[in-house]
Amino acid sequence: MRRKDREQSEEFGWDVLETCPYAVLSITDDEGLPYSIPVSPAVLDGAIYFHSAKHGEKAHLLREHPAVCLVGVRDVVPLPEDYSTEYASAVVRGTIAEVTDDAERIAALHAIVERYAAENLAHFDAALASELSRTVVWKITPNEVTAKARLHE
Repeated sequence: MRRKDREQSEEFGWDVLETCPYAVLSITDDEGLPYSIPVSPAVLDGAIYFHSAKHGEKAHLLREHPAVCLVGVRDVVPLPEDYSTEYASAVVRGTIAEVTDDAERIAALHAIVERYAAENLAHFDAALASELSRTVVWKITPNEVTAKARLHE
């Protein structure tokens, strides 16, 4: 990391991942070109989870190219007088796999709902009954978590 003065701890990075409004997942497509897409992650037991449909380009590429990079950003405040921005960010490099164990899938989906739709948690079981068979849960196992911030200077 070039700006060591902005480097943050891994713990800070996990906090960013747990609170960023969304993250951007980057992978490689079948031609070796970059492919990035926003996802709604949830952190659970040292892994990062998100869900998707079973089919489509994203699902195909994740199954074929398991090396991933996930970037989460929060606390973004433009500083026009400094030609800069306040921010907190985390970068995760790791491998991705489709979760096939139903108990883990349900736990991950519950964590996602707690994070993004907590006010609708009472309807989780009903939604699960109708959507589980059509939903894929992905798990990122991190190899590295780095974090950086420029806050309140």
